[in-house]
Amino acid sequence: MSAAVTAGRVLRAGRSLARVLLVWTIATAALVALDRGLAGFAMRSWWQPPVAALLLGVLAGLIWPLVMRVALPLAFFTLGLGGFLLMGAGVLGIFTAIPGVVVTSFATSVAVALAMSAVAGLASSALAVDEDELFFRRARRRAARGAELEPCPPGVLFLQIDGLGHETARRAVRDGSLPTLAAWLRSGSHVLTGWHTDWSSQTGAAVVGILHGSNHDVPGFRWYDKERDRVVRVSHPEDAAAIERRHSDGRGLLAGDGASRGNLFTGDARYVSLTMSSLAHVVPRTSRRARRGRDPVGSGYYAYFANPVNAVRTIGVSFVDIGRELVAAARQRRADVRPRVPRGGIYPLARPGTTVISRDVVVSSLLEDVLAGRPVVYADFLGYDEVAHHSGVERADALDVLRSIDQQIGRLHRAASLAPRRYHLVCLSDHGQTQGETFADRFGETVEELVGRLCGGSAADRRSRTGPRSSRRPAEGWQVAAAAAGGGVVARRLRARVAGAAPADAAEPAGAPGAVPRVAPGVVVVVSGHVAMVSFPDVPGRVPLETIERHWPELLPALVDHPGVGFLLVHSAEHGPVVLGRDGVHRLATGEVRGADPLAGYGPHAAAVVARGSTFPHCADVVINSRYDPDTDEASPFEPHVGSHGGLGGPQQRGFLVHPRSFAPPGEIVGAEQLHRVLRGWLTDLGHPEPTGEGVEPGPDSRAALDRTPSPVGSEA
Repeated sequence: MSAAVTAGRVLRAGRSLARVLLVWTIATAALVALDRGLAGFAMRSWWQPPVAALLLGVLAGLIWPLVMRVALPLAFFTLGLGGFLLMGAGVLGIFTAIPGVVVTSFATSVAVALAMSAVAGLASSALAVDEDELFFRRARRRAARGAELEPCPPGVLFLQIDGLGHETARRAVRDGSLPTLAAWLRSGSHVLTGWHTDWSSQTGAAVVGILHGSNHDVPGFRWYDKERDRVVRVSHPEDAAAIERRHSDGRGLLAGDGASRGNLFTGDARYVSLTMSSLAHVVPRTSRRARRGRDPVGSGYYAYFANPVNAVRTIGVSFVDIGRELVAAARQRRADVRPRVPRGGIYPLARPGTTVISRDVVVSSLLEDVLAGRPVVYADFLGYDEVAHHSGVERADALDVLRSIDQQIGRLHRAASLAPRRYHLVCLSDHGQTQGETFADRFGETVEELVGRLCGGSAADRRSRTGPRSSRRPAEGWQVAAAAAGGGVVARRLRARVAGAAPADAAEPAGAPGAVPRVAPGVVVVVSGHVAMVSFPDVPGRVPLETIERHWPELLPALVDHPGVGFLLVHSAEHGPVVLGRDGVHRLATGEVRGADPLAGYGPHAAAVVARGSTFPHCADVVINSRYDPDTDEASPFEPHVGSHGGLGGPQQRGFLVHPRSFAPPGEIVGAEQLHRVLRGWLTDLGHPEPTGEGVEPGPDSRAALDRTPSPVGSEA
């Protein structure tokens, strides 16, 4: 060994010893302060604080990790707070063993434990040059415990920034909100490109397509299942698990020894944490999730909150984030920023769940994955999407959250240098967001109320079934008049262009209504961002346009003439799937357009992705896409959000992709399934073996079965 290396080790050892001594001194001073300021706690001799500080250090550093191996469930269910109860018991035991120390109650010992954990966290952070040094000290310690892997192909970290559109990413790189990605691009090591989403530009359809290679029959984040008379929600664990079973063939992007962190679906990964589909209570034996080693919540979550310092830090930063949200909301109100939505109620308390807690746990798990040398990892950072929904796509507080995510990406990039294998980092998004004043604010009624009114439902019935409306200003008189306009020219235009024989109706009643949002007798509306799906549960199967015109004659004419509606998708008995707009009709089966093409303003792939959506078994009877205004770059979402997504129109339909320049150019990417093939191809090029799916029984709608189903995309449309 060289003298330089030996000297370096001595210096590192000296710094570590100095840090230990300084932390011990700070802890002793903290105990002295608690002795003076905390009722029910007293130390009467000079030697008691340093001895207690030393014993507390031994408890936290040596005994506590062993205790938490047994008591992890307590930390899990309480976000780490339950750990302080156990720590309080340990503190009480230490103080009882030291002669002369007075602790009058268990609550006092818990308060001491909480205070000392906070002091330890602050001291450790203060002794680092910056927060990154603390991060990498911990990373080096973990790496030192790891073992070198056998020669193996480079690993890949796929890091998803949820909801960040391509153009927003470009501007964020330029303006300093993504400094890590900007440094990669300026150095020439990485390339920034974009990809076109499916019609359903939301996380459920995107991520199941990216991770499992198929998003067939995922028409929205939520949709109505007519056969079962219930609303399917991707954010519900059992629904997410059912969707994954239908689309997984065991050969997902993360199959083998991959890891899924903070996602909706597992991608057939072995290592899973904070992943929605893995949280369902009932798991079929045919699922890869049942395989030994699958942990629905994940050791990363357990390990993170088992450390009291982590719990104190995360809880403290969460309170800071709540303050940031309250300040940002107040600034918007004072400046009368438009568009905006109410940001009170429980939202300020819920926001840290995505901007702080989920982020910290995911990063901790990713660090474990990198240092363990796992071949492929996919993680989702949710914070930007959540804040952009309530604040705006490029408002200051949304960009602040984006910058914090970029900081974590930079840390992971540097931590990868400590890994037992080489890693490439790929950053991407599942969709973008399009900003605009909400449909309810702009037109004085929600889309559910509009459809209910046009279908004959009473106002009281609609409000009781669709829930509370968002707070809003009174709409202008011309807007209310435009929203109410319906018949006349448009009705005649529709009948003239899309006429046909109306088949006989069947009217078998559906099941019990449950939580199904019925807005009028026999009418259900389910909203998913910029898309609203209208179904008629009393009529089995896909209800033809001709039947809709006969039974609900005001509905289609009023919708296509509404200034907040861009286009409608319906199915004609004579012409097949047709797209209706204010000034024209697009017949998807033949590509024939009569009048002005209603899809003209929604991108070159609009006809293909809408035609594909029309083939889905759970495609609604009428699908409404909000109107996009290219002059203002705005659309009015059907949900109470400022930035929103879920359909076509504007930035929501363009995700971004940053990949190493050495990777094969992906070309134009249309749809999440094609993006899956690109990512899978990169893994293959790096030397990762193709997954076999051995031992996994595909679901009835698996990709293998879907590949045999003809798709209209790129053919007749």
